[in-house]
Amino acid sequence: MSTLAHDTPQEGRGPGLTISYAAIKRGALWLLAASSGIALVEPSPYEIVFLLVLFVFALTGIRFSQKLLPLALLLLGYNIGGIISLIPWMDEGPSVRFTAVSVYLMVTAVFVAGIMSQDAAGRLETLRRGYLFAAWVAGLAALLGYFDIAGLGEIFTLYGRASGTFKDPNVLGPYLALPIVYVLQRILTGQTRMLRGLVMLSIPLTALFFTFSRGAWGVLVASTALMIALTFLTAPNTAARARIVGMSAAALGAAIAALLVALSFEEVRAVFEMRASLVQDYDEGVTGRFGNQWRAIPMLLEAPNGFGPLRFRWHFNQADPHNVYINAFASYGWLGGLFWLGLMAATCYVGWRLVFRRGATQLHAIAIWSVLFVTILQGLQIDTDHWRHLYLLMGLIWGLAALGPDSEAESAPVQPRPLRTTT
Repeated sequence: MSTLAHDTPQEGRGPGLTISYAAIKRGALWLLAASSGIALVEPSPYEIVFLLVLFVFALTGIRFSQKLLPLALLLLGYNIGGIISLIPWMDEGPSVRFTAVSVYLMVTAVFVAGIMSQDAAGRLETLRRGYLFAAWVAGLAALLGYFDIAGLGEIFTLYGRASGTFKDPNVLGPYLALPIVYVLQRILTGQTRMLRGLVMLSIPLTALFFTFSRGAWGVLVASTALMIALTFLTAPNTAARARIVGMSAAALGAAIAALLVALSFEEVRAVFEMRASLVQDYDEGVTGRFGNQWRAIPMLLEAPNGFGPLRFRWHFNQADPHNVYINAFASYGWLGGLFWLGLMAATCYVGWRLVFRRGATQLHAIAIWSVLFVTILQGLQIDTDHWRHLYLLMGLIWGLAALGPDSEAESAPVQPRPLRTTT
């Protein structure tokens, strides 16, 4: 523990600006969440800011509960499998970087889980606000690109779909789901007024629509429905439940009206009708997405070490399996694949228990778990293993679960020891 953690105000000192350690840490976390929406360059700002956050928290120490051991061991086993699968391809730079990113994401998940042991409610609120800011930045970029304002279409779109500050609209869309679900929940529970909430939703929700990502649409609808159901079931009284039902009906009506307005434009309607189909041309056939997945399974059953990182493309006519569970066995071998399955199963067990636990962080847990659970299911449709926000949400769920019912009170903001700087 750093000596800074034990600093106390001294008598006889002149007036100064009081900066608490809690405030510094929250500021660092806000910056981390706010930087998570820029993924056009590598290393991304998120990677750089994470190192800063790690340094800030390391100064005063991080407490890791023994309850986080399963998370750490499952992620470690998954990455050991990836490292073993990498051995034959150590001379390939992209494969090495792929494995290094996996290890880095493991560290971020365990770190985020660990920092929930103190001031959880305050840190969650800080992350929520930072994430919403990032969603606005990414969403604005996506809309500027989609409508080709100031010639930004080439930078912020892909295949005529809004991608914003992400390389792929299929990643931008799911990324925007959490802040949207959060705002909707706050409207339903009366924490945010309707008009203010609609303003907060406007940019992220519009940007998500214009990604024309089937997966993102599905994540948003399913996550929202799950959040409403869980918020309703855990509401404290009948009046709160009645409000949830009424506001949900109003929100549904507003969403339908907005969709009808958007579809009144022929160009938008044409793309929407094409993308709304459950199966696209590239999904069908023996050499389509689903055909390649089925053909990969017997091949992987004969390959304990998998194909190797990023080697799926060498066996089939597509870059990725578009299924995180098949990719786990293809890029991380049998060891990594089994540990990934175990990690997802354990996370589901932890998450479903957490959302029904009363406490100061329950509403946060419901919003986060609603998106995370649907994202886990979405892994059947897309490769999610390198989505930074997946590891962020997973770390938050495990960290909150580690608090335990008896330590829920500790999640409230604590009285920090101040650090004084003389003005």
